[in-house]
Amino acid sequence: MTGQLAEISDRIEGVRQLNNVVGAMTGIASARARTARAQIAAVDRYASTVAVAMGRVGVSETGDVVGQISASGPLKLLVFCAEQGFAGAFSERVLDCAGADIATADIFLIGTRGAATAAERGIVPLWQAGLPSHSASIPKFADRLVQVVLEHIATGSASALEAIYTVWRSGTAHVERRVLLPIDPAPQSTAVEPAPLTNLPTQVLLEELGVDYLHAQLCNAALHSFAAENEARMAVMTTAQAKIEREMNTLEATERRVRQEAITSEIIEIAAGEMASRRNKKAGG
Repeated sequence: MTGQLAEISDRIEGVRQLNNVVGAMTGIASARARTARAQIAAVDRYASTVAVAMGRVGVSETGDVVGQISASGPLKLLVFCAEQGFAGAFSERVLDCAGADIATADIFLIGTRGAATAAERGIVPLWQAGLPSHSASIPKFADRLVQVVLEHIATGSASALEAIYTVWRSGTAHVERRVLLPIDPAPQSTAVEPAPLTNLPTQVLLEELGVDYLHAQLCNAALHSFAAENEARMAVMTTAQAKIEREMNTLEATERRVRQEAITSEIIEIAAGEMASRRNKKAGG
C-alpha cells in the first residue's frame, strides 16, 4: 500500500510539472501573438502609404512594376507553414489550400515544422527557410525573402507570385491566398492629385516603390502566419491543460482513496493486535 501511494504521489508531481510547462508555453505564445498583431497594424499603415505614393506616380500606366511577369511562366507560391510544433493541423491546412498548384508551381516554403510535413507529402520546395522565432526579426527576414524571390524571377519568369498564409479570426484559423505580383493597381490611390516632384525617372521610382510594397506585403503575411501559429498553439495548450487538470483530479482522488485505505488497514491491524493481546492476557490469567 505504501509503495502504491508513493507511486501515485510521483505521478501527481510529474503531472504538476507538465502543467507548469504547458502554462509557460501558453504564456509565451500569448505574448508573441499579441506583439505580432500590433506590428501588423504598423506594417499595414506603411503599405498603405507606399500604395498611395505608387498611385500618385501612376502605377496603372507602367505594366509590371516588379519582376518579369508573363502568362507562360510558372506560378510561384510563398507558403507560410508552422515553424514549431504543438500547433495542430496548421501546416496541413496551408498545404491543402495550394491544391493542384502544389505539383506544378515553384514553392518557396517557410516554416521548419511545415517543411517536415511537406516532405511527408512528397513536396520538394524550390527554396525553404525557417520563420524567425521573434516577430521583431520578421522585417529583416522579409528583406531576404524579397531578394530570393526577385532573383528567381530575374533568372526566368513567372505567371504570378502568390502567398498562402494563415489569419486568425474569431478564434479560428483561416487560410488566405493573396496575389503579390503582378501588383494589383486597384488598391492604389485613385484620388485626383497633382503629380509629385521627383528626382528619379518614373519607372525607376515605381520599381523601388514596388519593392517596398512587396516587402510590406510579405511582412504582413509573415506576421499573420506568426500570430496565427501562436494562437493555434495557445488553443492546443488550452486543450492540453484541460486534460491535465482532469488527470490531476483523478490522481488526487485516487491518492485520497489509497491513503484512506492505508489508514483503515493500519487501524484494523492495531485493533487486531490489541484484541490478541487482551486474549493472551486472559488466557495467561
